Amino acid sequence: MTHLWVRAEQRPNEERAGITAEGVCALIAAGIRVTVEESSTRAAGLTGYAEAGAEIAPKNSWPDAPADAIIFGLKELPEDGTPLPHRHIMFGHAFKGQFSGRALLDRFKAGGGTLYDLEYLVDEDGRRVAAFGYWAGFAGAAVSLKAWIAQQSGGICPPVGAYPGKNALLSDLAEGMAGLSAPRAIVIGALGRVGTGAADLCEAMGMRVTKWDMDETASGGPFPEILDHDIFLNCIFARPGTPVFVPREALSQPRSLTVIGDVACDPDSDYNPVPVYDRATTWDAPVLRVHDTPPMDVMAIDNLPSMLPVESSQDYAAQLLPSLLTLTDLDSGVWARAKAEFDKHIG
Repeated sequence: MTHLWVRAEQRPNEERAGITAEGVCALIAAGIRVTVEESSTRAAGLTGYAEAGAEIAPKNSWPDAPADAIIFGLKELPEDGTPLPHRHIMFGHAFKGQFSGRALLDRFKAGGGTLYDLEYLVDEDGRRVAAFGYWAGFAGAAVSLKAWIAQQSGGICPPVGAYPGKNALLSDLAEGMAGLSAPRAIVIGALGRVGTGAADLCEAMGMRVTKWDMDETASGGPFPEILDHDIFLNCIFARPGTPVFVPREALSQPRSLTVIGDVACDPDSDYNPVPVYDRATTWDAPVLRVHDTPPMDVMAIDNLPSMLPVESSQDYAAQLLPSLLTLTDLDSGVWARAKAEFDKHIG
């Protein structure tokens, strides 16, 4: 029997879940055994999973799960170097030249396990079957606006945290915007899910938004128009051929731009289109100041949807469930395509 083991997230500030209680019920009805680890931070409560028929396991007990269990989580595992013998479903961040990705792949190679990377679960046309993109864009634009608000009084963005829902987030931003004229933003990747979420947040806050996508960036740059905006939101994932949107020399050029929200957040990728910073930011320190006069703050938090864990979990879980229901056949469909991607990179 196919056995899905839903692990607790071990990363700080991570409350999302990739499956709801309703999803567990559907999997069990389809003949899939489901185990869910205890978690004190998961947005979806444990009681619902148990009532849906899931077996309950202690938090972080997945290393001792049966060898045939498929371990399912969202964010990365602790970087302890241990071999990984299981099959894992998660965001591995290992296939695009990330420096930390090789270490993860080496752990799978040492243990004989397999990574089914959630980013590479795609349909026949290569389109991802599930993504947190909309809420990443929505939250990324929110934090970037917070950074801009802080700059207006000579400060820097304070720590951020999770919200019980998007209305609470919008109310918080409206309070911060009191007495200020709305900034002008440019969203690159505006036609995608990430860019749509970013633009929706901006428009909800009364901001003027310039929306660019592939047509507007096909020339390969430079793009001086970006510097005429107050906030730039990069919603295009780094890949070979992605142009540089804001080069380092732009920091010392005349510009209105003072906040970059790198929602895609690939600072250690060889293809980073915003090479003015070199590391992700955190909830405790949401921005990195890369230039002082005039200021330039870069927001690059890599788990933005966790700011709205309820909405983002429900949305993502609904998108992913049809694929989870096909776990009984790993040799075809999305799982076979994800395995082929892993095999290509494992070396």
